[in-house]
Amino acid sequence: MARTVAMTGNIGCAYAMKQINPDVVAAYPITPQTTIVEEFANYVANGEVDTEYINVESEHSAMSACIGASAAGSRVMTATSSQGLAYMWEQLYIASAMRLPIVMHNVNRALSGPINIHCDHSDSMGARDAGWVQLFSENAQEAYDNTIMAIRIAEDPSVRLPVMVLLDGFIVSHAIDRFDLLDHAVVREFVGEHRPVNPLLDLDNPVTLGSFSLPPYYFEQKRQLRAALDAARQVVKEVFDAYAAISGRRYDFFETYRLDDAEVGMVVLGSTAGTARYAVDVLREKGVKVGLLKLRLFRPFPARGVARALSHLKAVGVMDRSDSFGAEGGPVYTETKSALYDLDKKPAVVGYIYGLGGRDTGPTQIERVVEDLINVAGGETIKSPVYLGIKE
Repeated sequence: MARTVAMTGNIGCAYAMKQINPDVVAAYPITPQTTIVEEFANYVANGEVDTEYINVESEHSAMSACIGASAAGSRVMTATSSQGLAYMWEQLYIASAMRLPIVMHNVNRALSGPINIHCDHSDSMGARDAGWVQLFSENAQEAYDNTIMAIRIAEDPSVRLPVMVLLDGFIVSHAIDRFDLLDHAVVREFVGEHRPVNPLLDLDNPVTLGSFSLPPYYFEQKRQLRAALDAARQVVKEVFDAYAAISGRRYDFFETYRLDDAEVGMVVLGSTAGTARYAVDVLREKGVKVGLLKLRLFRPFPARGVARALSHLKAVGVMDRSDSFGAEGGPVYTETKSALYDLDKKPAVVGYIYGLGGRDTGPTQIERVVEDLINVAGGETIKSPVYLGIKE
């Protein structure tokens, strides 16, 4: 039976970890992720979980310990942010290459320099090609739910890949939100018993992991990683459906809002979706036919579904909370535009960079995007990327 609570997003993530009861957690504190592992460490100290909690000296060591524990056959979780994720960089690729189902929260925070502790998506977008599944969360409810679903996705035999659960720093991580928790027994049954594949500690069936791979083998191994990540789409869908059956909350790769009859639309991810949804309602009352597509699954990118959902629009504004320096726009923009490329009739696409380093993005700025899109639909050309809310 569900229980309604008021918790911050970080505490909700830690509570989901408690319900999952992983075998090993290795983590290092970093703002704004710290309270996830801080709260979980209390569960360990109080004997509320059976987890082996490893205090390490750095994020690089944290992921190294997670890789070792997962390879040995344990169910493993961790958490980080920003510079911590960057410090793990080489290990992210090793975790996916070794097909280790590690689940990690990344509380989105800007990358230095200059030093900044507030939200943008530059950290996780920098890791988008590391072979991890990436699930974005709009609010605390989604962060809690994504944590539980991530275990099933990561450990599915046809996937066996690490998963990042992403939530916006301070906006979701530290704000108190009202959301529903599942019973412990329901969560435990949903995630099931961990069944390791080729664990290093199975002495009767020795295997080699992380070996040196020369040109005759390396290419094929990377192709297998691509196949596994592609296969994750179907598994994510199946896990979303299974979770709806126990929670009543139905998720998909993305969520559309008032998009079916829209003429222009926006693509967003993370907490900005709430602001954009409000702006859509305000503009609809003024007679503007605008809609919204909120991405949840960024890796693997649901290109075909996104293309179908946007194909009828005249213009699309894609909002990135990170920049891809030297590219034609941010990561979400380039993915979305690529998805639309093969359509016979495709909307004009404008890319927006917004909210870097925690810069506020309110309804007025969203309305500015829609105003641009109406002009583009009427024949005006706007060069991407547009920097939204920047001081001139």
